[in-house]
Amino acid sequence: MLRGISALIGPELLGVLSRMGHGDEVVLADAHFPGEKYNDYVLRADGVRIADLLDAILPLFVLDDYVDDPLVMMAAEPGDTLDPAVEKAYRAAIEKHCPDAPAITRIGRFDFYERTKEAFAVVMTGEVAKYGNIILKKGVTPC
Repeated sequence: MLRGISALIGPELLGVLSRMGHGDEVVLADAHFPGEKYNDYVLRADGVRIADLLDAILPLFVLDDYVDDPLVMMAAEPGDTLDPAVEKAYRAAIEKHCPDAPAITRIGRFDFYERTKEAFAVVMTGEVAKYGNIILKKGVTPC
């Protein structure tokens, strides 16, 4: 156990976050996401909600401030609706650690899948909220 690092971040996830370079992306995927279909590097965080994982990751992780969209979520499919409580919970964790973070960008499901193919890793969580997936783009850690 390390001090200052949430128990929600296991050794493998800590290693992934450490090895990522600026501009690399990590997908925090809900429990229904087909992670292994779209990326070869999949970690498990079963039972962990994404808002809680964001609260654990963001003290260690700088969002990329050289792009307009370091935070990306999946847009609802036609006929579906988003639960605003999901993004509200995510924003609470984001704003706690990154108060100047831009709004979350929404992209279509298949664009999200394509972006997942290029991600550094996918973290499969226990999140059960529909459209609960989020991509984080890593920035440059200041000295």
